[in-house]
Amino acid sequence: MSYFTNLIYEYGLLAMFLLILIEYACFPISSEIVLPFSGAVASLQHISYFLIIPVSVVAGLIGTSFCYAIGRFGGGALIEKLVNKFPKAEKGIRSSQEKFQRYGVLAVCIGRLIPICRTYIAFIAGAAKQSVATYLLSSFIGITIWNSILIGLGYFLREKWSVVGGYYERYKDILLPFVVWVGLSILVRTRKKKEEDIA
Repeated sequence: MSYFTNLIYEYGLLAMFLLILIEYACFPISSEIVLPFSGAVASLQHISYFLIIPVSVVAGLIGTSFCYAIGRFGGGALIEKLVNKFPKAEKGIRSSQEKFQRYGVLAVCIGRLIPICRTYIAFIAGAAKQSVATYLLSSFIGITIWNSILIGLGYFLREKWSVVGGYYERYKDILLPFVVWVGLSILVRTRKKKEEDIA
């Protein structure tokens, strides 16, 4: 990972954009390292937090669209090949499938907040032929929440950005269910309000 962090430090916003893009395209880079470090470097280089967040979200949407397209046109057969070729990915893929079947449209947004699952939910949504508009909207919400939190922690901690990873590993069993619960509550309330407005 030191190679990637050096790229971010040397090339700034451009490197952040490209690395975040390929991370969302399922390249094996840890977002728990790339995003906080990007925030820390942005802060040190006086890049506005309100600039790096939309840049990171656009990068995430472009990256995840590749995975969605592969899932949509390759379908279930490709997913099974991924499982057979990369057995370690099976847990994440199966978890993504389970979340998608359980929560439907909300699955993509929720899945974006769950490590491992967030990586493979794009393939699942594509294979399930979820509409492009729905997928991008759900991804936009989830990616914005995830990036804002991790980049924000790095941005405001600056030199202590690596602390994020330590706290994340220590408290993820508490933090992740809480974040998912909050995100789901917001989405459910928004949906109910829309239904009430229509009625």
